[in-house]
Amino acid sequence: MSDIVVVGAGVGGLAAAVRLAAAGHRVTVHERAAEVGGKLAVYERDGYRFDTGPSLLTLPQVFDELELGLRPEPLDPVVRHVFPDGVVLDSSPDHAVFLDRIGAALGPEAAADWDRFWRRAARIWHASWESVLQRPVSVASLARLSWRVGDLAAIAPGRSLRGLGRRYLRDPRLRMLLDRYATYTGTDPRRAPAALAAIPYAELTHGGWYLPGGLGTLAAALRARCDLLGVRMELSSEVESIEADSGVRGVRLASGRFVPADVVVANVDAVTLYRDLLPSPGRLTGLADRSLGGFVLLLGVRGETPELAHHTVFFPRRYDAEFDAIFPRPGRRARPVDDPAVFVTRAADPAVRPDGREAWFVLVNTPRHGTAMSAVDWRRPGLADAYARHVLDVLARRGLDVRDRLEFAETRTPADLAEATGAPGGAIYGTAGGLLRPGNRGPVDGLFLVGGSVHPGGGLPMVTLSARIVADQIGPA
Repeated sequence: MSDIVVVGAGVGGLAAAVRLAAAGHRVTVHERAAEVGGKLAVYERDGYRFDTGPSLLTLPQVFDELELGLRPEPLDPVVRHVFPDGVVLDSSPDHAVFLDRIGAALGPEAAADWDRFWRRAARIWHASWESVLQRPVSVASLARLSWRVGDLAAIAPGRSLRGLGRRYLRDPRLRMLLDRYATYTGTDPRRAPAALAAIPYAELTHGGWYLPGGLGTLAAALRARCDLLGVRMELSSEVESIEADSGVRGVRLASGRFVPADVVVANVDAVTLYRDLLPSPGRLTGLADRSLGGFVLLLGVRGETPELAHHTVFFPRRYDAEFDAIFPRPGRRARPVDDPAVFVTRAADPAVRPDGREAWFVLVNTPRHGTAMSAVDWRRPGLADAYARHVLDVLARRGLDVRDRLEFAETRTPADLAEATGAPGGAIYGTAGGLLRPGNRGPVDGLFLVGGSVHPGGGLPMVTLSARIVADQIGPA
């Protein structure tokens, strides 16, 4: 039996704590915030309940392994896509149904193109799932993998997601839909690897799911499972450093208290870990670009909006302009997107809104917070309020004018996310999409990393898989 300290009670940290406690270890979690969940946060006001982080549950089988007692409900459509010409396309977890919807909305040629693309995406998914997503990965281990020739051809190293879309999809609206999935990993589709085609395949094959009461109930279920397994939870307990010589010795809290440990599992951003928590700054390998940020509106809305699905995305006319603003060329400054894609989540669940009202979570992709050329200073006076009004104006121009139905509107900027969770710059996904991220083993014996900034990546199922990878490496008591 080992004494294990988990630093951070995000989903990755909590999932690791569950697995390690179930394997017989003594586990203590130290979390700087007063609540568990990390980016999977909840905000309540005037009878409304908002998920302020993830809003879609995918790959539910990953969570079944944790025995959380979840009862997710399937979504159909998974996402409603509203294109700039007014055409609406609802995705479906049933491939045949989705092909029918594509044919009806965009024509039979577009449906045939998507079917061809889907066969390629299936090959990418199966190769990635078997060889990458469920095991530790490094430059050396990737090189040693016994890839089959067909798998390598499917994953298409060197090809971008945009390039893959252009090869298979002639309709610009389907290309736009595919580009959107690059932003699910915080990156630019023009530079994102073609391997990210696995994301729409996983989402639409295994379905998109909703947890009654909101996805924040996942954090509550993880906390309850930790309690049942005897995990000690210390909240408002910030870890100031990880102490180590040839191996970890424990952690030093901001209060000054030293907590000895045989193993430390860090559910903090990899940049923060290597830069701030280790005895001497470590060399971080496998670090991809930082993820984009997100500007969020939490809206209390009077009345009902039948034209919205649970998730609806409204696309702009010039999608590339969004990526030019967020990922500027060298020498140019990042800026808030003038005409962004707007993602609206509106649950019909009566548990999250008063009668006759709706709770809207509105997300727009943005540059990270900071003063560098590649970031935006979201603390600049008046910027957040002005941009909130601008996003509402954009929605109105797209045919969804909600401005005279608002009971309130609150904003969450990348600066707010950085302050609340410690994510550098408020990057939603830590490191942007790619096969190679910082590894799950730290630079000293007994130190392991979980969460969205490390392998296998961001998003609820991936951070949960990172916990499985680490628990398997540590082994049972």
